[in-house]
Amino acid sequence: MEPSPWSWPAAWGELLVVAAAAVGYAFALRSFPASRARVVAFGLGLLLALAVLATPVDTVALHFLLSAHLLQNVALAEWVPALLVLGVPPALAAVVGRNPVGRIATHPFVALPLWLVNYGIWHVPAIYDAALRNHPLLHVEHACYLVSGLLLWWPVFQDSPHDLTAGRRTAYVFAAFILASPIGFFLSFLPEPIYAFYEEAPRIWGLSALADQQLAGALMSVSEAIVFFAVFAVFLTRFFAEEGA
Repeated sequence: MEPSPWSWPAAWGELLVVAAAAVGYAFALRSFPASRARVVAFGLGLLLALAVLATPVDTVALHFLLSAHLLQNVALAEWVPALLVLGVPPALAAVVGRNPVGRIATHPFVALPLWLVNYGIWHVPAIYDAALRNHPLLHVEHACYLVSGLLLWWPVFQDSPHDLTAGRRTAYVFAAFILASPIGFFLSFLPEPIYAFYEEAPRIWGLSALADQQLAGALMSVSEAIVFFAVFAVFLTRFFAEEGA
């Protein structure tokens, strides 16, 4: 039997990971103090992760609607990582920057391609369907989105180890949006559903498989635009201020 779309998942693993991250962050703050704004950002990132993984959003995503799953993926690949990176204390970021692996992984010419490749691979229909039918693989998918998202946002919100100018951060964010946007665009305009899992899923709320896919593409495009253009506007303003000075 399929669960009710309003049922809450037994997300004990996700709750444990979020709790561990919160405890680890609290301990890190003892050695690497952070401003209240950073602490709030990190907390919001953890709450958002719970909102998409430990609520009925997860139930709908795993049993009924592609649009809910894509919204979940965007949150894990973009929104949650952005908030978590914003929450990292600068002194702790400097420690990460002194690590050779951290320095390489967070370089813009490494982080952005990794994030784009990760996004592309997990949206291949055969792989997408396999992850939905195999929950351990789905956990790997979610972890890949989160890690690649952390790397993507690191050079945007942290000065260490690369300390990009406002102009370069502006260009980097714009490039990320432009290069990732075709996925949502194509899903919105494809004439047939491409994910067998959701073609076979029970229909709810009057959405056909094709309408669900079109809605998924639109939600993905709009949600990405909100995040990327908000950040783009902030750094573009800083860039003009620097140029004016």
